[in-house]
Amino acid sequence: MSMFLAVAEERSFTRAAARLGVSQSALSHSVRRLEAKLGLRLLTRTTRSVAPTEAGERLIETLRPAFEEIEATLASLTELRERPAGTIRITTSEHAARSVLWPAVSRLTAENPDIRVEIDVQSGLTDIVAQRFDAGVRLGERLEQDMIAMRVGPRLRMATVASPGYLARFARPETPDDLAGHACINLRMVSGSVYAWEFERGGREVRVKVEGQLVMNDVALIVEAAAAGHGIAHLVEDRVAPLLGDGSLVRVLEDWCEPFDGYYLYYPSRRQPSPAFALLLEALRYRD
Repeated sequence: MSMFLAVAEERSFTRAAARLGVSQSALSHSVRRLEAKLGLRLLTRTTRSVAPTEAGERLIETLRPAFEEIEATLASLTELRERPAGTIRITTSEHAARSVLWPAVSRLTAENPDIRVEIDVQSGLTDIVAQRFDAGVRLGERLEQDMIAMRVGPRLRMATVASPGYLARFARPETPDDLAGHACINLRMVSGSVYAWEFERGGREVRVKVEGQLVMNDVALIVEAAAAGHGIAHLVEDRVAPLLGDGSLVRVLEDWCEPFDGYYLYYPSRRQPSPAFALLLEALRYRD
């Protein structure tokens, strides 16, 4: 049943086999044996995908919470050990991983050699229950309502920046609307859409779709392009702080970049924290 659940969640025998550390043939044999025992087809298989049937969906609804309860119980048994142990899987964005998560995980694993942490960096939102993550780290404004959330970082701020050479050639924008006359370096999101630049001043929020020659899906390249004078960029402030410090980049529209909610760790409300997970919560908790 655990093998069937893995295939159903991954929608792939290949990915499920990799996740479980078994061969695809063993996985396929186990699922067929379960289907034969029930006398029902649980998965619809094509050359390109695998999807649960109606019977499979009903079985998943029962199995998923049951296995989660079993895993929580097994994790709680580590309380009987002298040292906390176990594996914690976390999904997060690249910026959150580097600025908030990794510093805490580095300390945690150094002090607790029996705790393993898997960090999965993804730009898009992830269903942590379906993907079997223990927790996620995302911006506070993007959290789901049925999750427990804990603040793990300070408030953030955007910075609209350009090189001194670029601003010597073109008039400095005074409002977000002025960006229409500028070469702006766009960010392509993992969803495929282009990020609309967000501004706020005095309670007024503005979203601007900017234009320019360059569209990139890598923030480091956007910073490099802006510093080289190719146009204006709009990024989280700490991404460009070193270049602002040495004068390679200059801020514009600073009064339109107000602070906003930073990163939160979130996890299912029904989860009972294991000793290892409780240590992670303590390591990540943000204190003003």
